[in-house]
Amino acid sequence: MTYTVGSYLARRLQQIGLKHHFAVAGDFNLVLLDQLLIVRELEQVYCCNELNCGYSAEGYARARGAAAAVVTFSVGGLSAINAIGGAYAESLPVILISGAPNSNDRATEHLVHHTLATHDWSYQLEIAKKVTCAAVSITSAADAPHQIDYAIRTALRERKPAYIDIACNIAAAACAAPGPISAVIADAASDPETLEAAIATAATFLEAKRKPILLIGSKLRAAGAEKQAIELAEALSCSVTVMAAAKSFFPEDHPQFAGIYWGEVSSPGAREIFDWADSVVCLGTIFNDYSTVGWTAMPSGAGVLTADLHRVYLEGHDFGRVHLRDFLSGLARKVQKQPATMVEYQRIRSHPQPQQPAKPDAKLERTEIFRQVQDLITADTTVIAETGDSWFNGMALKLPGGARFEIEMQWGSIGWAVPATFGYAVGASSRRIIALIGDGSFQLTAQEVAQMIRRKLPVIIFLINNHGYTIEVEIHDGPYNNIKNWDYAGLIHAFNAEDGRGRGLRATNGGELEEAIKVALANRDGPTLIECIIDRDDASPDLISWGRQVAKANARPPRPQ
Repeated sequence: MTYTVGSYLARRLQQIGLKHHFAVAGDFNLVLLDQLLIVRELEQVYCCNELNCGYSAEGYARARGAAAAVVTFSVGGLSAINAIGGAYAESLPVILISGAPNSNDRATEHLVHHTLATHDWSYQLEIAKKVTCAAVSITSAADAPHQIDYAIRTALRERKPAYIDIACNIAAAACAAPGPISAVIADAASDPETLEAAIATAATFLEAKRKPILLIGSKLRAAGAEKQAIELAEALSCSVTVMAAAKSFFPEDHPQFAGIYWGEVSSPGAREIFDWADSVVCLGTIFNDYSTVGWTAMPSGAGVLTADLHRVYLEGHDFGRVHLRDFLSGLARKVQKQPATMVEYQRIRSHPQPQQPAKPDAKLERTEIFRQVQDLITADTTVIAETGDSWFNGMALKLPGGARFEIEMQWGSIGWAVPATFGYAVGASSRRIIALIGDGSFQLTAQEVAQMIRRKLPVIIFLINNHGYTIEVEIHDGPYNNIKNWDYAGLIHAFNAEDGRGRGLRATNGGELEEAIKVALANRDGPTLIECIIDRDDASPDLISWGRQVAKANARPPRPQ
């Protein structure tokens, strides 16, 4: 076929494994959208607005490894930037593609709509450079293949977003055909000598310890190193703890899994065994004020070895150009079994009794909701937890092997979960998708439920209606944490209009929730939203403890000048 700039881009997206791209139409990207449709293996998926488009692509990238979002210039691109910032923080290669004004209007006296009413249009590119690993502006069809390949290659290598804008009169211009895709998807190899030195140093570090423990972080997935982490864990035979943002990145049914380490809100036994260890190997970890509970759980000192995506460092040593996958596999072949933390964890671990069902007519409580959610989780389930108390309730869920858990802890943008759930469901249609979303968060991006209905996605949404921003209440309360209540279940009827098959249900007690779940499981023609009514103060104890520490960290006075 004869390629245009737009069809070249579409082919490259298809060649890196995408089956869909997300889009919101605008006059600067209409010709580009036509050109993207030429590659029939790449389906166009529409969103309600550009912020949701970015979030949807971010969710899709969690399911399939990469994603693309297509928007119009400025009014669309700047709206999507929030979601792209989240993808950067969460190490997800989302390609943000923006239509741009006609190349003939550059460097002229012309003022163009969708701009700041100035002659400088570079601001969107400059802003994009701050939240992507590569940003290009295409005004020449001859240069387009090189620029597109550079942006996509960099995003895949760095596991970060990239930005491409294409002038509206260039999208349909003819260009060279794509070369071999191997030039785009080739991974950055470790430097052999540095890798060998890093492995030898790490092996010596571990040999001198008696009680090592592993701590898994969220960047483990970005490195594609989940299997290699299991290799190292089994070679060491030590306990393995997981940070909250990495829940499910190490199998919870693995015999060495010792729970979620999250400072004072850790799962039972995890903090105790972590504190008992004499050394910790951190794999792809991110330590911020949220993940360290207000800086109260920050591993440091001579007993810490950190292996990041392309770097290994410990006291006195720092190795670059070392890929995490290569390092973990190599180290697994060098270490001896050191099971002390596993032996001790078996002594101290608790065996909680299964929670008993509440009386069917008893007022619905948070604990009963999550007891019933637990029964839904199978090996092919993905649970998506919105910022808020859903984080803490979700941490307590037990995941069988194969189940996944998605959370946005570094960026923490409320409203993320609805469109991210939509995007994830598009990318992983064979999985059962369960979303846990608070009422306040839902109000930010509720429109994308309509797109779930449009595509007949059988997502189950547990809408926790506790009348406000409960996570903010526990950090710092005020009238700004109150919201206008909606008829959330009734909203689905409006979204259905004349042809939708979504279901909206309300549960005020355990019996109603059980019946609503039966309806949800039977509905394969669209999403089911179950509005769960609970008291405003029915928050998890972990949220209360965590909120207190985060508030304390936020309130530190300025240092003396």
